[in-house]
Amino acid sequence: MDSYIEMIIHTTYLVVLFLVLPFLLTGIVRKVRANAQGRKGPRLIQFFMEINKSWLKIPILHNNFSSISNLAPRLAMYSSLMIWSIVLFEWAPFILIPFFLALYRFAYIGFAMEGATSFGGMASGREILLSVMVEPTFILMILAAQSHIEISETPQGILIGILFLILSFIAILAELAKPPFDDPRTHLELTMVHEAMILEASGRHLAYFELASSIKFSALLTFLVKLALEHSKIFHSESIIGVSREFLILPMVILLALVMGFWEANSVRRKWTWIPEFMGLTFISILVLGTLVKLS
Repeated sequence: MDSYIEMIIHTTYLVVLFLVLPFLLTGIVRKVRANAQGRKGPRLIQFFMEINKSWLKIPILHNNFSSISNLAPRLAMYSSLMIWSIVLFEWAPFILIPFFLALYRFAYIGFAMEGATSFGGMASGREILLSVMVEPTFILMILAAQSHIEISETPQGILIGILFLILSFIAILAELAKPPFDDPRTHLELTMVHEAMILEASGRHLAYFELASSIKFSALLTFLVKLALEHSKIFHSESIIGVSREFLILPMVILLALVMGFWEANSVRRKWTWIPEFMGLTFISILVLGTLVKLS
């Protein structure tokens, strides 16, 4: 009977996270970023209000748009939901995540190229560059998440684990096009990546894209938290096992969102010529750290 009640609580908890966390994390990041810059900032539920407002509006498309323009926002939403469900409920292996990330990226690029604008083409090229740089590193992270490696409690093991999580966080920043890889705060088409690809989106299409981006953000932060929980012996003690360990996801993800808000407020984007070298070093570093953990 106790196990049945625990299963119900656990399932209800995950369902609530699945529905609420994308809106909550986006609101936290916006609020923290505004406060760090000396502004009051929007309410935590402002993002939900914006999505609801856009959802009620009919999209405006010019005559040159084809059916791809109607399919791309829904495809991006579908891909992000699949990533989010795999990360949270673990109903499929994590190795499927890169496939849905590619599908998500295809939806954005397809919509941008369909608009045939110079900004959309420029942003699509930048998005492809980021994907080429990030995907190998992200696959290494997934292989680490699917392995049975545990970071030991020795000083060397703790140091390796912290470095691995920092490098994984950098890869997630690149995948989300956050500073220093992109700066969505500028609202300048010449420096945008994701925002420039959906300049032609409006109404319900814009709601799809914005919500898909927020869901992807929540999924990748939760993936990083699960990576830390699953491979640390600290969280495998007798007092922190089973269902109770899953309840650490919410506070740790909120902590990462707070860090992300301060990071966006106090960092700037770098030149694009800097990105390939930096992501190459990140890939090599994660590969070396994974080898050291395996040998230790």
